Amino acid sequence: MNRNVVRQIVNIISVLLTIVFNILANALPLNGLNTGEISDRFQVFFVPAGYVFSIWGLIYIGWIAFAVFQALPSQRENPRLVRLGYWFAVSCLANIGWLISWHYEYFAVGPFILAALAILLIVAYLRLEIGRARVSAAERWCVQFPFSIYLAWATVATIANVSSTLYFLGWDGWGLAPQAWAAIMIGVATLVGVLVFLTRRDFAFVLVLIWAFIGIALKHQDTALVMGAAWMMTAFLALMLIVGLARGRRSS
Repeated sequence: MNRNVVRQIVNIISVLLTIVFNILANALPLNGLNTGEISDRFQVFFVPAGYVFSIWGLIYIGWIAFAVFQALPSQRENPRLVRLGYWFAVSCLANIGWLISWHYEYFAVGPFILAALAILLIVAYLRLEIGRARVSAAERWCVQFPFSIYLAWATVATIANVSSTLYFLGWDGWGLAPQAWAAIMIGVATLVGVLVFLTRRDFAFVLVLIWAFIGIALKHQDTALVMGAAWMMTAFLALMLIVGLARGRRSS
């Protein structure tokens, strides 16, 4: 069998298995614990309101769109998809691994798995030349946008999971209050968004950060520092997107 056909099949299987595992993790639920219920145990300020996690529905749709698009005979020799290889499939294993560590309460392991997931997605992002290669509208919607959204959410999730793990381990924050650390982490995530936008003009990536920051602001309305930082960075990122869009239209 052609090796590109094998890759296409592996990606389809990876998407199906990961979606099913994610759904069952909460439907069963895995180890008798719901993902959100576990998250609520940790009094951390970087975690957004519950509705924000509905973005997983969009991520699942993106995975399915990617699986279908990359499986088309016309995409078998697509150089970007060929370079992607099995990086996405391996990232699916990391996704499942994190769910297992979270539901079985191996909290000290979770951040390392999420960091590995983020690294795998960064490699995939670069190999797909997102923001660099000229691609068809179909590839933009079915490949570039799904990976941008997924990587952005993995960035947010990694920061949130590190915060939860440090809380679990009883870290004293080097003398800084948890609210201050949350504001710092919002700043770090914003910096990542700025770098991605300046180097790749990736609107989707930044929009995910805005979505998360609004959720953080709404959840922590009684914590002025966290709410203020979240709204401030939301406004900053939104302004950056507006300016970028206006400049893009003038140049075109």
